[in-house]
Amino acid sequence: MNWKDDFKPEVKKIIEEVEKQIQPRLSEIDDQVTFNQRKVLEAFQKERISEENLNGATGYGYNDMGRDALDRVYADVFKTEDALVRPQFVSGTHTISSAYFGMLRPGDKLLYLTGMPYDTIQEVIGVTGKAEMGSLKDFKIDFDYVPLLENGKVDFKAAKTKLTDQVKVVAIQRSRGYSSRSSFTVDEIKVMVDHVREILPNAIIFVDNCYGEFSEIVEPTEVGVDVMVGSLIKNAGGGIAHTGGYVVGKQKLIEMIANRLTNVGAGKEEGATLENLRRMYQGFFMAPEVTGAAIKGAIFESAILEKCNLQVDPKWNDPRTDLIQTINFGEPDSMIRFAKQVQKNSPIDSYVDPEPSQMAGYEDKVIMAAGTFVQGASIEFSADGPIRPPYTLYLQGGLTYSHVKIAITKAVEETFFN
Repeated sequence: MNWKDDFKPEVKKIIEEVEKQIQPRLSEIDDQVTFNQRKVLEAFQKERISEENLNGATGYGYNDMGRDALDRVYADVFKTEDALVRPQFVSGTHTISSAYFGMLRPGDKLLYLTGMPYDTIQEVIGVTGKAEMGSLKDFKIDFDYVPLLENGKVDFKAAKTKLTDQVKVVAIQRSRGYSSRSSFTVDEIKVMVDHVREILPNAIIFVDNCYGEFSEIVEPTEVGVDVMVGSLIKNAGGGIAHTGGYVVGKQKLIEMIANRLTNVGAGKEEGATLENLRRMYQGFFMAPEVTGAAIKGAIFESAILEKCNLQVDPKWNDPRTDLIQTINFGEPDSMIRFAKQVQKNSPIDSYVDPEPSQMAGYEDKVIMAAGTFVQGASIEFSADGPIRPPYTLYLQGGLTYSHVKIAITKAVEETFFN
């Protein structure tokens, strides 16, 4: 028996064509995984991680050697002065918010170089939602952004006029969020960093690295970025961490952000890890492999959906710099049907029928399909998107390549071949 035998003949034929087509790219991803796995392994060895490090602390969390060693492992891998890896970060948005409030003061300005940030960050800034309830705007912290060019790239000419002395933090959003532009590669981020340094050499350059860890062999912190953040229920947690986020970068900035997460005087020295450390360590060790599986799944998704005459981005043979694969359906019904099939072919809550609904932090109704072991974990195979033109569904994650292949093929068959 072959796993493809249960599919309709025309679908089976497409699968076989796609598998042959993408094989060279999958081999490249395997090499990338091994490169990144070596980096992580060497960091564990350098910091002499032992069984003792896997036991968490309670109460205040004083003298938590495992927590402190995990910070050093992250700093080693991302080649930074310091790191703050904590289960107290509840999401990527919370981690980013903590970083901004840690680094910015009233009268400062935050400038996004990569266009308007995604919906949940807009609420943190105060451009949407209840700005008076503690947003950056409420604290008299100014905000601006550089609109992207029509091709989705940074408008460096416009950026030059906005990079004024008032700007303290220049933010780069690596992943596309819910926009139509492509995610930015590390090479592109380096060009952005060099441009900012020429104009504002003392500005803090910040990268939202959600979905980006281990998707290339070089990280943004290796090309001059000062601070970078991410979520542990995305790439860095390897599908094993139950919660948390990380911040890596310059030591002084990490201290400022730690003071915001806890309080001045406690900083990095407090914060009970409870029973989370073992999963955080193991998840980070697994992260290169799991990220690679998700990227291979995205390549398969792109190739098979393109054969169904759908507009996809990235294309199957395009460079990859994160986990996200988009599909433009052009109308809402097909988008919703496809998302329902993603849910149906998930290991958890496969019987649930998702419906578009209003969600906190989003302006439009959103459909979300996520039958995940960890709630909201987008390193696990999931799909979501706002119900607005051009009706784009955002696929991400996949703990195993095999699961992504099975789930996507069933979704394709049910949506387009029935």
